[in-house]
Amino acid sequence: MKAMMLTGIRQMEMMDIPAPLIQKTTDVLIKMKSVGVCGSDIHYYTDGKIGCQVVTFPFPLGHEGAGIVEEVGRGVTLVKPGDRIAIDPAMPCWECDQCKAGRSHTCRNLRFLGNPGQADGCLTEYIVMPETSCFPIDKDLNYNQAAISEPLSIGVYSVKNSKNLQGASIGILGFGPIGMSVLLAARVHNPSKIFVTDKIPERLEMAKRCGAQWTGNPETEDIVKGISEKEPLSLDVVFECCGQQDALENALDILKPGGKLMIVGIPPFDTWQVNVDKTRHKEITIQFVRRQLDCVQTALDFIKQGKTDVSKMPTHWFKFSETNKAFDLVANYRDGVMKAMIDFD
Repeated sequence: MKAMMLTGIRQMEMMDIPAPLIQKTTDVLIKMKSVGVCGSDIHYYTDGKIGCQVVTFPFPLGHEGAGIVEEVGRGVTLVKPGDRIAIDPAMPCWECDQCKAGRSHTCRNLRFLGNPGQADGCLTEYIVMPETSCFPIDKDLNYNQAAISEPLSIGVYSVKNSKNLQGASIGILGFGPIGMSVLLAARVHNPSKIFVTDKIPERLEMAKRCGAQWTGNPETEDIVKGISEKEPLSLDVVFECCGQQDALENALDILKPGGKLMIVGIPPFDTWQVNVDKTRHKEITIQFVRRQLDCVQTALDFIKQGKTDVSKMPTHWFKFSETNKAFDLVANYRDGVMKAMIDFD
């Protein structure tokens, strides 16, 4: 089968590799239909690593996927051949202390699509996944929407673990696909005001179209001053979605006493620096977000029920053979890109 392999920093090549086979009774063979390019994919593309997770070349990336079931193991009951599915890229062991404690997203033996040392990614014609990672989609949903349920589930999980957002004032720092997912998930809970920052003007315009009441560019304006003028008592919750130190510092300035900081973004560095005086005096709660837990179906339901409109997220589409062009576009933030999608048909 064909696979788009990362062969070096910013280098990709289509290769022929053996097709995967069903080996366990709970395995599902999936023909890929759509894959979204994620920011974490770009870290591997530009740096070859995320923290201690280092790519050994060649390696297929990709974890935001949707496809159609081709074949199932004899013990599979959740899906059947012909089913159109969204794919949860996480493959927990279900046996360790974390899984048994209901924390399968921090499984001690977790395998995750497109994660070096764990599992090959889904930028291949076929993949095999456990049935627990397969979510049948409604006939009215398309494959792009199904793939986008993966980043949206992170937004749903982040919002779920923040605070009661009914009537709250919130900030979203960084409006890439994850920041957009947080905004879409937050709007379901009717916050009073949503403040968004980003360094790309096109993304700020997108944030307004998605329901943000205020947007600001930290490269051209004092966003702390701008938000404080609109919300003198400061914000209840801030979602850091860009993995930048200056954004974290801004978050501490615009949070009210007793506020909560959700760190969702993946930074390119190894150590955050946190101001002791501000966090202690304000008694700020800081929570890190590790992907998502049990929120894929909720994300799919939100899309199906019209509670979240993800139609604005994909801005560019590429053929499977053009995957390198998609990665190059996203890595360089060109042409107002929000989410690049890879279509296999």
